[in-house]
Amino acid sequence: MSSKCTSIKMTDRNGDLSFINQKATQWRDIPQKEIHYAPKEETIFLSGGLTLLQDKLVEAALNSMSINFTALPNPDFESFQKGKAFGNRGQCNPTYFTVGNLVKYLQNLRDETGLSAEEIVEKYVYITAGGCGPCRFGMYITEYKKALRDAGFEGFRLTSFEHDKGIFQGDDIDEEILNFTPKFFITLIKAVIIGDIINLLTYKMRPYEIEKGSVDKAVTQCKEIVSKAFLEHRSLIKAMWKCRSMLSQVKLNRLQPKAKVMVMGEFWAAMTEGDGNYNLHRFLEAEGAECIPQPITNRLMLSIWEAEQALYKTENLYIESSKKVDFSNVKTRLLIKIGKAAVKTHFALYAKAIGLHDYDIPNMEKLAALAKEYYTLDCSGGEGHLEVAHLIESVKHNLSHLVISIKPFGCMPSSAVSDGVQSLVTNRYPEANFLSIETSGEGAANFYSRVQMALFKAKQLAKEEFERIEVPEYIPEKVHNYLYQPLSTKAGTAAQLIETL
Repeated sequence: MSSKCTSIKMTDRNGDLSFINQKATQWRDIPQKEIHYAPKEETIFLSGGLTLLQDKLVEAALNSMSINFTALPNPDFESFQKGKAFGNRGQCNPTYFTVGNLVKYLQNLRDETGLSAEEIVEKYVYITAGGCGPCRFGMYITEYKKALRDAGFEGFRLTSFEHDKGIFQGDDIDEEILNFTPKFFITLIKAVIIGDIINLLTYKMRPYEIEKGSVDKAVTQCKEIVSKAFLEHRSLIKAMWKCRSMLSQVKLNRLQPKAKVMVMGEFWAAMTEGDGNYNLHRFLEAEGAECIPQPITNRLMLSIWEAEQALYKTENLYIESSKKVDFSNVKTRLLIKIGKAAVKTHFALYAKAIGLHDYDIPNMEKLAALAKEYYTLDCSGGEGHLEVAHLIESVKHNLSHLVISIKPFGCMPSSAVSDGVQSLVTNRYPEANFLSIETSGEGAANFYSRVQMALFKAKQLAKEEFERIEVPEYIPEKVHNYLYQPLSTKAGTAAQLIETL
C-alpha cells in the first residue's frame, strides 16, 4: 500500500480546498475572530452558586484584595429556562440553572446598561466549579461556551476551579489576569467558613423565631458587618462577636417539638437556596421542621481526605515495589496537614466568637469507617461515600428524625451509586427514616408531596420523643437563647433542652 496521501476532490461549504491533506491537530474551542481582551485592571470577574450569604461574603473578600469581583444573583426558574434554551439536551439540573444564570445576567447587562456583547466579552471573566468523576460536571466549561456562543457572547472567557486539581485555566485565560496566590485561597476559605457558621445558626434559629423575619433581618446585619470587616481589613473574629450580639437580640421559642431534617445529597442541589431545589429548606421550615444543612466546609474536608488517601496509596506502592520513597511526598503530606489544621482552627475560632458551640467539623476518618462496609472508598465522584456515612451516622447517633438526599434527575454518582447502596443501609437499619428525591426544574407538586409524606412520619417521631420527657414547672429563660446549646442524646431541639434541665 502506498504511503502517499491521496487527495480527495472535496470542498468545505465556502469552497475552500486548503484543509485537504493538512496535518491532524488538536481541536480547540476558540473564537472565529481575534478578540482584544481588556487589561487586568479593567477586568471584572463573575461567579456564584454558593449559598446566598456566602456569595456576598466571597464578593467582599475578593474585593478586599483589589479583585474586581461580582457575585451573580441567585439562579431562578428563568435561569433554568435559559439554560435549557441555549444548552444541550439531557443536561442535569445544576448545569441548566448555573449556565442559564450566567446567560441571563449577561443579557440583562447588555440590555440594561447599554454595553454591547463585544464589550462584555472583552471585559468580563466567569469563574466556575469543575472536576472529573462519573458525571457531567467535567463538561461544564464546554457547556458554558456552547450556551454563551449561541446567546451571542462567543469568546467570553471562562476558568474552572477543580476541587482536586486547583485552578485550571483554559487557553483563553491570561495567567497575568488570574493570579491565584495562597492569600487568595486563604481569604476565600475564610469567607466560606464564616458563611457556613452563620448559615448553621440561621437554620437552628429561624424555625423558632417569635417574630417572623427577625432571624433573616439579623443575618442581613451580620452579612454587612462581616463584609465591612473584609473590605476594611479588620478583625473577622471581632466582626463575628458583633454578629453574636445581633443574633442574641432575636426572640425565640425553642420548646416547640419540631421534626429535625438532615438535608444532604448532590453538592449543588443540597446547598442552593432557591428554585434549583424548589426552596427545599424554606419549604421544610414552613411545614414545621428544622433543617440540618451540609456546610461547604464538609466538602472541603472530603477533598483534603481524598488527597491524603491518594498520597497514602502512592507511598504504599513505593514500599511494595521496594523503591526509594519520593521525598516530595513528605512536603505534600505536610501541606495537607497544615491545610486541615488551618480549616479546623479558623472554623473553631469563628464559631466560638459568634456562639456556635454544639457543632464540630465532621471527622472524615470516622465517616469513612462507617461507610466502608457498604461503599467502596476508592470510588470517587460526587460526594463519594459521605451520603451513606451521614445516613448511618444519623441513625446510630440519633441526629435527626428524617434524612433527605436530594439530587438532580439522573445524577450518576448520587442517584445510581449512592441510592443503590442506601437500599442496603435502610434494610440493615429499618428505623431509618430516609427519603431520596430528585429535582428536574419542573414537577414541584410531586416533589413537595413526597417530602410531606416523609415529613409526616418525622413529625410524629419528634412529637413522641418530646412527650416522653417530663417537662419541669420552671423553665429558665436561657432555654430560649440560641447560645444555650446543651449536649443531649435526643434528636429534637425541644427534647434536647428539656432533657438537660
